[in-house]
Amino acid sequence: MMDKVPLTIKGFAALEEELKHRQQVERPRIIQAIAEARALGDLSENAEYHAAKEAQSLNEGRILELESLISRAEIIDITKLSGDRIKFGATVKLVDEDTEEEKTYQIVGEPEADVHSGRVSVSSPIARALMGKTIGDTVEVVTPGGGKSYEVVGVQFGA
Repeated sequence: MMDKVPLTIKGFAALEEELKHRQQVERPRIIQAIAEARALGDLSENAEYHAAKEAQSLNEGRILELESLISRAEIIDITKLSGDRIKFGATVKLVDEDTEEEKTYQIVGEPEADVHSGRVSVSSPIARALMGKTIGDTVEVVTPGGGKSYEVVGVQFGA
């Protein structure tokens, strides 16, 4: 049994869009590049041919990965979620108890996580530490840079 992959509606749409692009744009472009390189002759010393074949391999691998993720997706409509406990889809505002710096994270599925955009994977250490907590709770998170302590100051659901 393959594990379900929790995703937001937006994250699922992004995976579908990438799959469509790779199948309908990248695949034909790479096939054309292989055909053009093959026309140049001797394949054993043809760098363009080998580069195009490698690009094809990488593209086809990503297509298989995307198809697997999409088939296992469990789409969660975060606009229908509510409550004061942190769970998948929550946007959480934290204050670092050492520096007083505020951080805001949304807890999303692994394929759509991007910490630079404020989206953390549901399986990340910070998300696991936050699950079930409410406003006012203190959370201890072990990070690669050492332990951090945060206070939960906001929890919201929606877009």
